[in-house]
Order: sequence, then C-alpha cells, then structure tokens
Amino acid sequence: MRELGGDRRQRILAVVEARGEARVTDLAGELEVSVVTVRRDVEELAREGKLRRGHGVARSLVPAAPARPVRHAEGGAVALVVPERHAYLYEVMHGARSALEEAGMRVVLHIAPKAEGGSERSILERALSEDVRGLLIAPRWRTVESEEADYGWIAAVRVPTVVMERRPRTGSVLHATDSVRTDHWYGVHLAVDHLISLGHKRIVLAARDDSPTARALRAAFAEIAANRAEIEDHAVILSATDAGSDRKPAPGDQAVLAGLVGERGFTGAVLHGDVDALMLVERLAEAGLQVPRDCSVVAYDDVVAALGSTPLTAVAPPKAEVGRVAAELLIRRLGGSGQKSHRPQRIELMPELKVRGSTRPL
Repeated sequence: MRELGGDRRQRILAVVEARGEARVTDLAGELEVSVVTVRRDVEELAREGKLRRGHGVARSLVPAAPARPVRHAEGGAVALVVPERHAYLYEVMHGARSALEEAGMRVVLHIAPKAEGGSERSILERALSEDVRGLLIAPRWRTVESEEADYGWIAAVRVPTVVMERRPRTGSVLHATDSVRTDHWYGVHLAVDHLISLGHKRIVLAARDDSPTARALRAAFAEIAANRAEIEDHAVILSATDAGSDRKPAPGDQAVLAGLVGERGFTGAVLHGDVDALMLVERLAEAGLQVPRDCSVVAYDDVVAALGSTPLTAVAPPKAEVGRVAAELLIRRLGGSGQKSHRPQRIELMPELKVRGSTRPL
C-alpha cells in the first residue's frame, strides 16, 4: 500500500525528538516499513536541517532538557512495564519516559512478553527486588479473567503505582490505585457522530476483543448505537481472525464486513485498530468495494492510519499525553510528604478526531 511520505517523516521526526535518537531499524519496525524507506526519509529530514544522521541512527537537533531535580530523586529508579510489540502503548511509554527523564529520574524499562498470563507479575517481582521507588504499568489484560486475576498483586505493590491506559473495574481492589487513560467512550462517540453527520445510518464496528481498550470500544459502541435515533441498523464483528480474547481463529471477518457493506447496505464503519483497519480496507477493495465510495471508514488508534493508500479518518487517543500525565502523577506522589496525604486519582484524557480521505457524505 502506498505510504504518505510527509506523514511518515513527521512521525519519524517526532519519535527522534522524543527519544533524542533512534535507530533506523527500530523506526522501520515501529512504522512497519522497510529500512530503506526509513533511511531515505532520514536523509531527507537531514537535508532539511531537521535532524542529524549517524551510522544507522537519527539524532535530534533539539538539545535534551536539563534534568529538573525532584525531592528525594536520588533514591531508586522508576520501573516502566509495557507489553512487547505494542505500538500504541509504546507511544504511551515514550510520553512517560520523557516526563520522568526531564524530572531527573532514572527509568528502567521492562517489556512483558506475549504470554497467557503472569508475565508482568514475574517481571515486577524481579524489578522490586532491586532499588525501585515507583511503578508505571500498562498490563496486557487480554481477557477480563486475566485482568481481575492481576488486581490483587498490583494493589499490593509496595511502591507508588500508576496504571496507564487501563481502568480497573469499579469497586475492585484496584479501584483506589492511581490510573490515567483515554476516554474511549468519547472516542467512539466522535467516530459515530462524524458518520451520522455525513448521513450514514447503518454503521458497523469491526473491533478487536483482546484488550481493555477493545472491550471499552465494543461496550461504548453498543450503548451509543442503541441510543442514537438516527441509526437504523448496527452490528459488531471482530476486526481480524486473531482478534478474539480466546485465541481461537474466528470466521472470515473480512468477508463478513464485505457482506455487511455489499449485501446489507452498511455504509459506515469504525475499525479498531489501525493495522486491522488498513487490512480490512484492502479486503473491501478486493471484493470490489471502495472506501469511501461504498463505505466511509473511521479507524481507531491513529498510529499508522494516515499511511494507507486512502488515508484513514481516525480517532486519535492522546497516547503520549497519557504517559506524560501518568508520570507526572507518579512524580507528585514521590515528591509528597507521605502516603497518608495522598488521594488516588482516576484521570481520563479526551481523544480527538482527525478527518482524512476515508469518509464522505452518503
């Protein structure tokens, strides 16, 4: 699929400035393009005077901000735990890391491998055996059962903890733990309201079902669609054959989506996440259905939504900002006078809608 070079180079520049430097191979993996493509983009950005090239790396021209000392900053590191190969949460991680390093705190990153369960706990047990004074964690939580199984041990962690881009169940033992996440109900509202404003009355959600974000989107869509009088028909399907929480291959969801558009007359779709959305758009094209001619599409995540042959309108959660706010919340706790004076916070940040070429009036 054709990539938009300008958008891609902007993302490369943003990543390099956030990290100070980045390896070309890492950028290629995160953007899901070839090393040759990234190298060419880095050369172009260097010619424009926006970054510096090194041997296999790109370096920011923006000098690193001097570390701001914080109270008791000399004692221990902050553990940052995220799942492996999760581009969405990696942007959250970079936002958190930036805030922590600006505050003069040492960050120790732990990547939790894909596993049936328990990987984050074993990683944290090893980390806490060392000199760790705070924890930022974004658990994978593929199922509700795995999520609730983790509540107890996370609540019992002996250092100040903030859960990122997750919202523990109301009334659970983890309810009173600090958390920062995107308001995903509002994100779905933005997507559905945009499609309705264009005249679409038959809307389908093609979403994953293997993360807390996916489950939040599915619940929000069901509620919103049922309460909008403009919607004549709605449906929910999996966005990919491996998108279910039980890991069992699902029926041909790509064919299901094509059938909903071509046979049942659905004209609007919300697709989660970006990679699945881009693939579903390609499958629609193979079935002779064009976006947005036959179906207007809104992606949810906006990690790579702009890079499709038809750039996708997308709901963009404030990923880096979620990480930064979580880190700042943890920094305030670490600089406080004691745990007794701390009042836990459950913070939600608002996403935004970025309108591109995949939606149009019916």
